[in-house]
Amino acid sequence: MVPRPKSPDGYRKIMRIGPKYKIARRLGAPVFEKTQTQKFTLSQQRKDKGRKKFSRASSEFGSQLLEKQKARFTYCLTERQFSKYARQALAKKDTNAVSRMFSYLETRLDNVVCKIGFAPTRLAARQMVSHGHILVNGKRVTIPSINLVVGDVVSIRVASAGKPLFADLNSRLSEVEKPSWIKVDMKADTATIESLPKVEGVNLMFDLRSILEFYSR
Repeated sequence: MVPRPKSPDGYRKIMRIGPKYKIARRLGAPVFEKTQTQKFTLSQQRKDKGRKKFSRASSEFGSQLLEKQKARFTYCLTERQFSKYARQALAKKDTNAVSRMFSYLETRLDNVVCKIGFAPTRLAARQMVSHGHILVNGKRVTIPSINLVVGDVVSIRVASAGKPLFADLNSRLSEVEKPSWIKVDMKADTATIESLPKVEGVNLMFDLRSILEFYSR
């Protein structure tokens, strides 16, 4: 195993999620991959017409809570997992809390596996890692929540490459828009972390600053 600190929330903390379309409509944002379609967007726009916003969102607390839920469901994290990242981001009394929070979320191994196209969704990526199909620096890793650092190389275990879940890998790799901080070698099916992710210029569907204000109360 890669020598990393143990995940603060356990090795396999699985988030149980209800009906995804219902949750996305309630939050007013396409937080799941399956809801990030034009059909869902048009459906949401029709439902939003003439409908009042959530009454809880009219208050500052309610608005912050809504933003927190959007981010938590986007990354498919439990409240315990998500709040842990928020507390770590707020631990230092400086102005970089938002950047740290974004980095904690984005550099999770399951998120990276999804972002580079090895898996179609974050939940699928989490299962993929848990089942030992993913290598980090050539070592088998089964902890989806570990945070990758600059220089780490993510790849698929040779014994797993022929499995059905990687049958359409080439198609996924070519269609997915990769983050600028990850270099993907499509011939070798590897991804290298070249830098830490920067929140500046990224179009998020939630407000990280508002979320951190929620946890700093």
